[in-house]
Amino acid sequence: MSLKYVMEMYEIMDDQTVTGEKVKEYLSNISENGQITVHTIDGKEGSTDFIKVVIPGKNGKSKGGSAPTLGIIGRLGGIGARPEMIGYVSDGDGALTSMSSAAKLLDMSNKGDQLEGDVILTTHICPNAPTRPHDPVPFMDSPVDILTMNEYEVTEEMDAILSVDTTKGNQIINHRGFAITPTVKEGYILKVSDDLLHIYSQSVGKLPVTMPITTQDITPYGNGVYHINSILQPAVATDKPVVGVAITAETAVAGCGTGASRVTDVEEAVRYCIEVAKMYGQSKCDFYDEQEFNHLEKLYGKMTHLQSLGN
Repeated sequence: MSLKYVMEMYEIMDDQTVTGEKVKEYLSNISENGQITVHTIDGKEGSTDFIKVVIPGKNGKSKGGSAPTLGIIGRLGGIGARPEMIGYVSDGDGALTSMSSAAKLLDMSNKGDQLEGDVILTTHICPNAPTRPHDPVPFMDSPVDILTMNEYEVTEEMDAILSVDTTKGNQIINHRGFAITPTVKEGYILKVSDDLLHIYSQSVGKLPVTMPITTQDITPYGNGVYHINSILQPAVATDKPVVGVAITAETAVAGCGTGASRVTDVEEAVRYCIEVAKMYGQSKCDFYDEQEFNHLEKLYGKMTHLQSLGN
């Protein structure tokens, strides 16, 4: 069960001395089938450890195969806001989901259940991140800027990306659990993927929940416009399709709030990410309709200027 790994990873992350190396050690003890790297990066307000886990597939590109590669990014400001707040913060659930997914996939590989395509899982580990004002509730900030996050978390090898982020600090999505966004690609907000909706209903056993997004949300941080959060910031750094997996709540919960994470909600998101990885590696899950996207660009031109800071 994924819940075991969510609980164990939570205990590792709920520690003011946690580092990327400690997460790497835990994952390495599960299996040697993954390639795990950690980079410590210093910023203006501290440092953080970026961690990348590559789990090769049977027909994955890392082995010279042709199966597509899924990226699962845990997006967040930090897993703790010490010394201002004591303990693990709500904002950490993106990292918790990504690394718990890595743990479960590594365990599966030990048991012979190797996926068809490669899976690349990235996030960063920071127990002492700063906070900043935001409406309706305060945001978690990060020691490093969004460009640095994208540099270490978005890789060229990813053919499609699930970006997992706690998305509770708003009044837009009022559901406890998780929701998925429409697909974003090269400045276009496309229709919600039917395949991803189907996997949601199959893995969760409920009707799928979707989260509305706006043009502002898919533009880079730093341009002076409102963003619901950083869930779709990976989309500004790639030409591949990106879908947000938002860990949500019925009420507005601050990203720096403690005692607000529910391991059962995270576990649902972990199972969802793993099921998407299975189907995507087998080329049985489309994030978008390529023919329709090409038609859109033919009709209306490129929208890649929305991936920049603008004029």
